[in-house]
Amino acid sequence: MRKAAVISITEKGRELSLRIAQNAGFMSSERFCFQKHSDSGSRSFGSLAGLVSDIFDSFDALIFVCACGIAVRAAAPHIKSKTTDPAVIVIDDCGRFVIPVLSGHIGGANALAERLAELIGAEAVITTATDTGGLFSPDSFAAANDLIMTDMDAAKAVAAAVLDGEKVGFVSGYEYRNMPDALTSGEDCDIGLCVGAEHIEPFPVTLRLVPRNIVLGIGCKRGTDCQTIEKAVSYALGGAGIGSDRVCGVATIDIKADEPGLAGFCEKNGLELSVCTAEELMSAEGDFTASDFVKSVTGADNVCERSAVKCSGGSLILRKTALGGVTVAAAEKPVILDFERKML
Repeated sequence: MRKAAVISITEKGRELSLRIAQNAGFMSSERFCFQKHSDSGSRSFGSLAGLVSDIFDSFDALIFVCACGIAVRAAAPHIKSKTTDPAVIVIDDCGRFVIPVLSGHIGGANALAERLAELIGAEAVITTATDTGGLFSPDSFAAANDLIMTDMDAAKAVAAAVLDGEKVGFVSGYEYRNMPDALTSGEDCDIGLCVGAEHIEPFPVTLRLVPRNIVLGIGCKRGTDCQTIEKAVSYALGGAGIGSDRVCGVATIDIKADEPGLAGFCEKNGLELSVCTAEELMSAEGDFTASDFVKSVTGADNVCERSAVKCSGGSLILRKTALGGVTVAAAEKPVILDFERKML
């Protein structure tokens, strides 16, 4: 679930921020209210500039309930890149308009604005060219399908080609559905998209999109610290040629769920930890590296490989790799691309 900061300045804004936080089940909200107009459920602030400086990189979205100019001036000093900036949205304190002003596609501001507008009965004011024209957006497609964009210049070229009415090629190593008319399957185009983990460029100008669909299975000795786990993961992924940015989750056995080092690794890297019982791990289908010792301790003959497969629902692409008392494996979640999928 996306983490959003809802920031208000006036009393009307406070009331609207409370309404949003209480009803927006599609996001995790934290409220920040100007000290003169705050309540027990919010964090008060005296300086908007100071607040935004403190929280800009800590949230997926900043939702300002105030004048657009105030929000823009507060966010401007912290803007870095459309690939890393949070979504920034402005709502007037009367709740009439919801305006995405930053990270409309990759950050999901446009989609979030539409959801918020529906929630409070407002009008979403979307200004990005592809959205206003109802056209395909590579940024939105990538964000909604959890794909990593490897080249922003190529992404701009694709978007420009779509706006100019040029055909854009599409090649994918994964199943897909609802392909728009702006794209054509095959490689007979000057500009195109290629979805896959391998580094191939079938078009003269190719936007490579890499799926973030790797689940790590991790086993460790009791008391293993976060740094040791991080080193083992880096070693395993590096040896297999798997980018760490492709990892979407971590899996292990339930008796390791309370390991501080493992929890710290997941928190540091923004990854969800999934756990399985020994019985669930043993029900996983596949060819695994069995250990009688591991089975005697945990009840399952393998933790890392089995948990990766079980929790991903996919296939093993990295077998058990051990370092410093940590075992790491990786499985690839099945991918079905949908051009009509929305980010939220």
